[in-house]
Amino acid sequence: MTPSTPPPNELHQQQLQQLATYLRESQRVADHWDAYYDEHTDLDGWPHDDHTYRLRQSQRDADTAEAFDAVRHGARHLLATAEAQLARIPAHAIQHRWGYQLNELHAALDHIDALDKEWQRTREQFPADARPGTPAFENALAEHHAASWHYLDNWAFYGHALSEINSAARHASSPLAPPPTTSPAPSQTPVRNVSVRR
Repeated sequence: MTPSTPPPNELHQQQLQQLATYLRESQRVADHWDAYYDEHTDLDGWPHDDHTYRLRQSQRDADTAEAFDAVRHGARHLLATAEAQLARIPAHAIQHRWGYQLNELHAALDHIDALDKEWQRTREQFPADARPGTPAFENALAEHHAASWHYLDNWAFYGHALSEINSAARHASSPLAPPPTTSPAPSQTPVRNVSVRR
């Protein structure tokens, strides 16, 4: 039996909780990576052991991707709701950076979705013996995680804006976006270069 869909407000709160968990988990992963980086690179940022460094970096990428899995399904609905809320929040209560941050989240999610589709095509082209655990599969998966990490890190960096907008909207009459019935087409928001963690 298919579980019933929770009411829009309850669903939105669940998605915000999932986002909050991702923000905590991605920060924990980033803190562990920063500690490793500081201890295992020289003053110019070159690793003492290149092989171990790459393995540790790959683990960071994989851990961040795993943490984002819980957010992925509701990410576009979170963005749509934040935009609907932002349109109803009084001007004096709006942080000017929120619009920019929403654009960055949209752009990052578009890239994440595109990379996921590319990964699915890659998997379909694998030979029959390239299963999880084999070098061919694991190397390709590591490349996928490495390509995705920058955009997942953008969600960790800007994602708090969604919670901030929701908090501001609680003091105004701000509707939630309707639950999506189909997967929306990726937005065409232009990508803007931002500085991210190493």
